[in-house]
Amino acid sequence: MSDIFDKCANFTRAREIMALGLYPYFTEIASAQETEVEIEGKRVLMLGSNCYLGLTCHPRVIEAAEAALKKYGSGCAGSRFLNGTLDIHRRLEERLAAFLNQEAALVFSTGFQANLGTISALVVRGEFVLIDRLDHASIIDGTRLAMGEIKKFRHNNMEDLERVLQSCGEAGKMVAVDGVFSMEGDIAPLDRIVPLAHRYGARVLVDDAHSVGVLGPGGRGTAAHFGLEKEVDVITITFSKSFSSIGGAAAGSEELIHYLKHHARSLIFSASLPPASVAAVMACLDIIEEEPERRERLWAITRKMKDGFSELGFDTGPSETPIIPLFIGDLEKTFTMRKLLLDAGIFVNPVVPPAVPPEQTLIRASFMATHTDKQLDYALETFEKIGRRLGII
Repeated sequence: MSDIFDKCANFTRAREIMALGLYPYFTEIASAQETEVEIEGKRVLMLGSNCYLGLTCHPRVIEAAEAALKKYGSGCAGSRFLNGTLDIHRRLEERLAAFLNQEAALVFSTGFQANLGTISALVVRGEFVLIDRLDHASIIDGTRLAMGEIKKFRHNNMEDLERVLQSCGEAGKMVAVDGVFSMEGDIAPLDRIVPLAHRYGARVLVDDAHSVGVLGPGGRGTAAHFGLEKEVDVITITFSKSFSSIGGAAAGSEELIHYLKHHARSLIFSASLPPASVAAVMACLDIIEEEPERRERLWAITRKMKDGFSELGFDTGPSETPIIPLFIGDLEKTFTMRKLLLDAGIFVNPVVPPAVPPEQTLIRASFMATHTDKQLDYALETFEKIGRRLGII
């Protein structure tokens, strides 16, 4: 007789990597997510965080979270739908809608839940959801929960997108894409996606998890980057990156948000975002609006590191953002490089299947506005030494 737990006993790949001393996951960090972190009592340069603007320890963010904790307590003890909507949830939604130039916004407990709830609520039986093959897992899982049919198109390939759009006929459909792709660091060409989708009657959802705070005028994201804030139909975001907290949101028309409030299951049946997290997001939003020099510094760092890696001979692929992949193309060499970098005092993230195809394994480096030139120079020197040692460059 088959046992559903057999798969647990038969899963050996992670233990094999552990036995080689190359296991890279669940690394314990004993300090805040700043440019340096503490791992096993050692200070390590953090090049694996999504804290793009370096706000996790900003005094205003901490003070706002502390004040909310004292006023509202540690949690909401219920869902947004029932007893878990606080006045600060509503104020944050109003702020976000204004910031993103949308009519309304809705706050979820995670960015993952924002995509999960929005997509599954909007795409019903007899309709289609079209996704880029490199979309984030939250978009993919949202399409799996939706009752409609899923269709994929090749990454940022407009000819293939049009082929898929044509195949859907007159049925209702939505195109869902990352604004900035989280592993490759490239930007979705919304200036081509939006008019193409609308030509075939499709709505467009953009996941701006890695875009908001970083890309576009005022850091308003991918739609703003292309001047399409009024043409994109749905924007989803997360608070765990530039906003240095946890949570997420969907933004769009008032009619859309009203519908999601009553149909998005990941909102209705999940506990509400804790007040301290909400207050931290609002403080970050204040800083993003008041200190554009943070974003300018982040882009100066991005140019320096992109050029530096390329000059050393690393393949950085299509990246055009603070996410810079170094393509390795070999599983064991990718894990080995990550370990050697950590031994040298640099934390990075290895990206391997199923996140990418086997021939596209990579080291993902990401940068903060608060990294110093000294730290960046050390990173380039260390990457060069290890890259040459492993025959990557």
